Amino acid sequence: MQHRTTVKVIECTRYGTPEALQWAERPMPRPGSHELLVRLVATTVNSGDWRVRALHLPPGFGPLGRLALGLRRPRQPVLGTEFAGVVEDTGVLACRFRPGDRVFGFTGSRMGCHAEYLCMDEYGPVAPTPPQLGCEQAAALCFGGSTMLHYYRRASLNAGEHVLVIGASGTVGSAAVQLARNQGARVTAVCNAVHAPLMQRLGALHTIDPARHDFTALGERYDVVVDCVGTFPIDDMLGVLAPGGRLLLLAAGLGDLMRAPLLGRSRGLRVMAGPAQERASDVAELAALAARGEFIPVIDSVFPWAEFRQAHARVESRRKVGTVVLRVGGLAPAQPSTSLV
Repeated sequence: MQHRTTVKVIECTRYGTPEALQWAERPMPRPGSHELLVRLVATTVNSGDWRVRALHLPPGFGPLGRLALGLRRPRQPVLGTEFAGVVEDTGVLACRFRPGDRVFGFTGSRMGCHAEYLCMDEYGPVAPTPPQLGCEQAAALCFGGSTMLHYYRRASLNAGEHVLVIGASGTVGSAAVQLARNQGARVTAVCNAVHAPLMQRLGALHTIDPARHDFTALGERYDVVVDCVGTFPIDDMLGVLAPGGRLLLLAAGLGDLMRAPLLGRSRGLRVMAGPAQERASDVAELAALAARGEFIPVIDSVFPWAEFRQAHARVESRRKVGTVVLRVGGLAPAQPSTSLV
């Protein structure tokens, strides 16, 4: 282990554009008795990082967001919710991992992954990296994957059910397609027509381009509708549900969150919303799925560490497909690489 006293982190110093992000030095973290010190190789920039950095929240959440996140700037200035790397050191009582082990994990709402090093509880949301995956893919397993494990568990998704995924080409949407397929569901993906081949590779049986077709007018009924984008009217999404159907609202304004459950109950339908629960067992499940090749995250682009502002801009453009990855370490700028599953 290198005897360093400080590490580089990316800090969000105020709410605003990617220019609000700056390099900073922090003391080297030291693992507690049951903790791991992980040297990060890759992390991600996802929609949660963008929304916190820009304070770009769904309608109605502005004042509440400031109270929760920080009045003038993020209370936790180091963003980033998922990572992959190598165990550098362990606490005196830690026994699950050894120095040199490749691991990935999820800090969730605690954030802090846009850093060279971090500490994780050995019994927390951290798992061995599947040997088939590089660090860039492993880093992208948790944000979308854990969200959809949570929501499908709440929805009691069953084999044979028909699932409509709205916004299927994003991080959460592409996870929604794969995990529904893995549970034996039939999936229809709503996304731009250019992404139809990708959706089919991920397991969608049908795709709908919303610019060309109105999914509410096709006469199809779905057991579960997954809304990853929050741009379609609640009445339209409830209107395509079969009896006993479930609407999963992953992106919605405060007004819709209050109104949708009442509308759903009046029609014998269920509406589920709110933050996803963060569970260590979900990270272990994602590792097992990835090891079997049943869930592989879609990578939009990989940016070098020095181009963190460009990575944020890519996410904010809303044109990404899958996940934007940051390769940690090495400060020389380079062109981002691009790959899709």
